[in-house]
Amino acid sequence: MSKNIIWTVEGTIKEGQFEDLTSLMEEMVETVQKEPGTLNYEWTLGDDGESLHVYERYRDVDATIAHLSTWAIFADRFTSVVDITRFVVFSELPSSLQDAVGGLKPIYMKPIGGFAK
Repeated sequence: MSKNIIWTVEGTIKEGQFEDLTSLMEEMVETVQKEPGTLNYEWTLGDDGESLHVYERYRDVDATIAHLSTWAIFADRFTSVVDITRFVVFSELPSSLQDAVGGLKPIYMKPIGGFAK
């Protein structure tokens, strides 16, 4: 199994907040891109113009913990423009990391097969 940590964040952009979200997203992407252990950080928008999906993949637990420090900088601004509706973790997390993301009420999907390259 992969040691990568993978999760997705889904949400709804609050009414009238699209421009603020776009500006924030650009700042967040620029900052996260400098994290050496972040492998994917991809934002997508639904056809309705308000459904947001962020796919995140980290090299390992240490890289994920490092990213959470970046998240702490942006969390209040992000949640002021997006209602987070779902947070899904596709990796086994140590209890310390589970505690760190517990406030997002994660749904855990336990890996049972496959591969990562």
